[in-house]
This record gives sequence, C-alpha cells and structure tokens, in this order.
Amino acid sequence: MANRDILVVEDEPTLRRIVVEALERSGYEVSSASDGEEGLHLFESHCANLVVADIMMPRMDGFEMVRRMRALKPDTLFLFLSARSGAEDVVEGFRTGGHDYLRKPFAMSELLVRIEALLSRLSNADNRAKEYAIGCYIFDSVHSTLRRGDTIVRLSSREAAILNSLAANIGRVVSSRAMLLDLWGDDSYYNLRSLNVYISKLRGYLSADSRIEIVSVRGVGYKLLEE
Repeated sequence: MANRDILVVEDEPTLRRIVVEALERSGYEVSSASDGEEGLHLFESHCANLVVADIMMPRMDGFEMVRRMRALKPDTLFLFLSARSGAEDVVEGFRTGGHDYLRKPFAMSELLVRIEALLSRLSNADNRAKEYAIGCYIFDSVHSTLRRGDTIVRLSSREAAILNSLAANIGRVVSSRAMLLDLWGDDSYYNLRSLNVYISKLRGYLSADSRIEIVSVRGVGYKLLEE
C-alpha cells in the first residue's frame, strides 16, 4: 500500500502493542522494534515511509536513531513520542529531523490524525509537478537537469533539491534553515556557507534569462522570482 508503511520503535511493550494494533486496524503496514539499534536495523532492511519513535530507549536513543535513519533516507517522515515535555526536548526533536512531536500520555485518535496529516505530505509530493518552466529554462526535478533549448545542464543532487524547493515555491521565501535541515540534517554556520555556494551556482546556471532572479532575504532565506 503506497506511502503507508510505518515503523514503530518503542521500548515499552504494552504501548508498542497498542500503537501497532491501532495502526494495523487503520490499514497501515506496520513493523516494530523495542530499541533504537533494532529499529535502525529494521529500517536498513525495509525503509518505512514514516517512523514513530520513542526518545528514551536502551542501546540507542531516538534522537541518534533518527539522525542515522535520515542519513540513509532523507525523505522519511519522523514522529517523536516522549514523556519528556521540556521545550529543549521538542527543539532537539525538530533539529534532529523530526516532523512532529507528541507528548505522552496521548489519545490514540490524536496519534492517528497526526500520522495521516504527515503521510498526506508524501501524497502531495507524488502529485506535484516534476517539470518546472522557469523563464526560458525547463527544470526536470526527476532527472536533475536544467534545459535551455538544446543546452542541458546536469545538476548535482543538492543543486537539484535546492532548485526544486525554490521552484515549488516560486515568488515565496524558502527558509534557509528548512533547506539546511532537510538536506544537511543541521543548520550549522558551515552548512549555511555551503548553501550560499550552491545558490551562487544556481544563479550562474540561470543567468542567461534576465527575467529570473534568486533573491536573498536577509536572515530568512531565498526566493525565486520570475518577471
């Protein structure tokens, strides 16, 4: 079933069983693990669309497990479960690559609604344009190419991912931090400098059409403009 494979990693056996059974009744394909190391091994052999992860677990905590999973498959969605309610834990969850954070105890109906909302992102991504007309260029996001007439530029994976974010939000500011977390896994100053270099390269690739501009929005991010 497309986009409905879920991995549940939770060390408390009763809660793990309840969550797995609820998800299966809702039509999801579910696998489960009792600690971070087991969860990572399962993920390596069978990549899930979404991972429901506890934070405090033996052998490997949820933050470290998700960091490693994101390195293997950056487009996976992650939802953290935790009894820890401090703001610093929520922030760390999102910085690690989490897409949502649900505090224990929680209602199963809320978990199901949040999972459905997250997985709808994948469906929307599947349906979005694969080619973008940008001025006199055609950007093929599937094959990572930028074409102008008979001239084709093959983009690196990061160049293509950055241009895809800008093209999908043309005229709107795309947060630098969001791109850094999506593509590099953290928003360090070093990675921000790398992002700026990629933006400069993209400006060069698009320079033949004066109607196109990638604008820096100081302290926020970038936006792609087309007259």
